[in-house]
Amino acid sequence: MIRVLGPAVVLTVLALAMGQPARAADDELLKAQAGTWLVAPENGGKGCRLTFETNAVTGGYKITGADACATALPGLAKASAWNFADDGSLAIMDGSGKPLIRFQQEEGSPWESDAGDPTWLLPALGDVDHVPTVASLAGTWHIQRPDGKPVCDVTLTTDKDPDGTAKMSPTGDCASEVGDLKLTLWATEGFGLVMLGNDGSSLSFDMKPDGTFQKSDEEEGEPLLLVRK
Repeated sequence: MIRVLGPAVVLTVLALAMGQPARAADDELLKAQAGTWLVAPENGGKGCRLTFETNAVTGGYKITGADACATALPGLAKASAWNFADDGSLAIMDGSGKPLIRFQQEEGSPWESDAGDPTWLLPALGDVDHVPTVASLAGTWHIQRPDGKPVCDVTLTTDKDPDGTAKMSPTGDCASEVGDLKLTLWATEGFGLVMLGNDGSSLSFDMKPDGTFQKSDEEEGEPLLLVRK
């Protein structure tokens, strides 16, 4: 599942002082956020990877790899630091501590930019350099067991309901574990895909580096894969 840190946790353990990194007592949270992240436009455009470190620098903690952003996201080519703010947001800054972009996060969701063109901040997934969109995922998919045993075929469309959510439908008989959910809508969020039923039911998947999806760990029942037909 997409790694997320809830704003409530951030607010509890972090305080941002001008030009100073968060306190050493917050090591556990800092280590959880450290690693390689993909910054990518929500519209499916190419993004770039940044590595968040825990070494203190001006304004927060060190970022490496920003040179890779020069073409895809030139506004981040001088990214040098990252840090949390006291409102729970996360900022990426240049060498002087000036914020280049800020991200907000709702509980259980990925980081999303709070201004400008919508942009995701997601844990890097293999060599993937962009996020999937409704348009790129539209088509017929197999829902199957990890051993390849079929469960159901579904068609994801770009047609929208009155609320703007994309529609989907089964293309044949579905096993009860999926058919009983009466799934009719679907949506993407970062590297996640969720199918929705009219009665509040849902089935969530997480993208894998090869472009297929696996049922989210938080879902009950047997493992499932979502593979393009």
